[in-house]
Amino acid sequence: MEGVGVTAQGLGLKGPRGWVYRGIGIEAEPGSLLAVEGPSGSGRTSLLLTLTGRMKPTEGTATVDGEALPRRMAAVRRFSALAHVPGVTDLDPALTVEEHLRERALMERRFGGSLRALLRPRGTRAAESRLRIDTALTAAGLDREALPKGPRTAVRDLERLQALRLSVALALIGRPRLLGVDDADLKLSDAERREFWGLLGALAASGVTVLAVCSQAPEGALAVSTRGDRHDERKEKADALAETGRA
Repeated sequence: MEGVGVTAQGLGLKGPRGWVYRGIGIEAEPGSLLAVEGPSGSGRTSLLLTLTGRMKPTEGTATVDGEALPRRMAAVRRFSALAHVPGVTDLDPALTVEEHLRERALMERRFGGSLRALLRPRGTRAAESRLRIDTALTAAGLDREALPKGPRTAVRDLERLQALRLSVALALIGRPRLLGVDDADLKLSDAERREFWGLLGALAASGVTVLAVCSQAPEGALAVSTRGDRHDERKEKADALAETGRA
């Protein structure tokens, strides 16, 4: 899988309560691991949504795989995916791991593929879905059989790191070239944090460009800081979710 290059110069977003983030500069090659670091409320999630084509910036320039933002937001959304973004990719605690995977594979088959793919025999389509699921789970490091009740384990029974891995796997089913992950180090132990960053680093090494929000960038990641304009981000995040719903 070939990732995407990400560039930005003087990128900023202003909301009703002031600047969400401002003066962001990025120069990242395809297959990079970008860590958007900063305190909570400093615009990290909004920047993540901007660079994945889901929120319009106010000033500056940005391109993702040569697609200019905000003019080409829809094009960027077609090759990007989000994992673990509250209000956007929430897992249903009552559903099982298997139900989540099957639902995502079905959605991808219905809306992410070509008309020709939809007309293929049912058995071929089912085999393709199983392959996508198995490949995504392997890449995310989640073993269904090792869970407490196997694939029938409900999301509410997953540990924090397992839920993160499931969210990443669901995003990978669509075979994105750009993966955005929110709160990559929230509520994890030091060992779990190292393990999860290892996973994201491995995905980047495989070719996928990874953009992860965190409080502190790990060693080896390309750090992008939003520390300059800290304020309450809740209103702007709500606007971003509304924009995502209209996409």
